[in-house]
Amino acid sequence: MGSANTSPSKCHVLLPTAGTGSRLGGELPKQFQQLAGKPMLAYAVEAFLQSPLIESIWIGVSQGFIHNPILQSFSNSSKPIYFLPTGGPTRQETVRNTLAEMLKANLAPHDWVLVHDAARPGITPALIEKLISAVSASESGGLLAVPLADTLKKADLDSVVAGNVPHVEQTIPRDHLWQAQTPQMFALKQLHAALEDAIRLEADVTDEASAMELAGFKPLLIEGATRNFKVTHPADWDLMQFLLSSAGK
Repeated sequence: MGSANTSPSKCHVLLPTAGTGSRLGGELPKQFQQLAGKPMLAYAVEAFLQSPLIESIWIGVSQGFIHNPILQSFSNSSKPIYFLPTGGPTRQETVRNTLAEMLKANLAPHDWVLVHDAARPGITPALIEKLISAVSASESGGLLAVPLADTLKKADLDSVVAGNVPHVEQTIPRDHLWQAQTPQMFALKQLHAALEDAIRLEADVTDEASAMELAGFKPLLIEGATRNFKVTHPADWDLMQFLLSSAGK
């Protein structure tokens, strides 16, 4: 990243997969449920394996899941894949814990880390390479995102609190508003430090970019794609199943 570095920065992937996926339901966490013929996590892993710019993949899982046989299906791969029992009670703690293990493994502090949601199986090698190409020349990091297309309405708080059907309180201009996606790409040591500070301050950070923003960085917004949406609700699952099945995967 900077002139003090003695070797080029490499790119690694971090997949936090310790969530339960409770809104989707099912016996397994959603990232391990079968989607169009394979565990949902497999689609993201395969996309990163297909990218020649990626050196290794690090997957943080809950301690109770680390010995699950389903993880063995990812063992035969063309690049190193590490499953670590680094899952925490929140996403940011899982990411922070996994980053700490990556630093302990002697990855270069200035190496890039691409943090990606396992629940975004629509990621493609082309999007990964677009992000890396745009961000690797910067020092601020960056993320995939899409400009908002829909009109935004703010609901009146009183109705929401009372559990009533809400009324429109305000229409929010969508100019300059983007919807964050993943991967989000930042320098390993800088991201670890930013998350450490955010967790210590009990700041409301919902992704890696917001932690970096809190630390004073201005991440780049790299336009992603609609297909890279997050699978959260049953309707999302059905749509992604259709998209992946239609693509012949």
